[in-house]
Amino acid sequence: MAKATKTWKIGEYCKGGIITVEINGKQIDVIGKEWDFSAGSKKSSNQSKAKEFTRLTINLVSTFLSADASNKCEWFLGDLTTSYYADEIMTWIKTKLKFEKNAW
Repeated sequence: MAKATKTWKIGEYCKGGIITVEINGKQIDVIGKEWDFSAGSKKSSNQSKAKEFTRLTINLVSTFLSADASNKCEWFLGDLTTSYYADEIMTWIKTKLKFEKNAW
């Protein structure tokens, strides 16, 4: 089972400025966070205490079609950030987790 976490400090090209993706087995959490300016405004600042304002959780085991799961992630990311960063994040997710087509 895959287990991975990555945070993108995107800044002004993203609602809130930060996106974190957590993959735990067949569950994906895409989290939008507000930039914590008390920790600094540079990308190198520690944003570990940034407040979450939105989250998408998808469980691939209970999702009817994994293509639906992939589309939901892409749409959610597209709402949070630009198409460039949404594609970068989806590319990373797809290296960690395979969206398989369910056989009937």
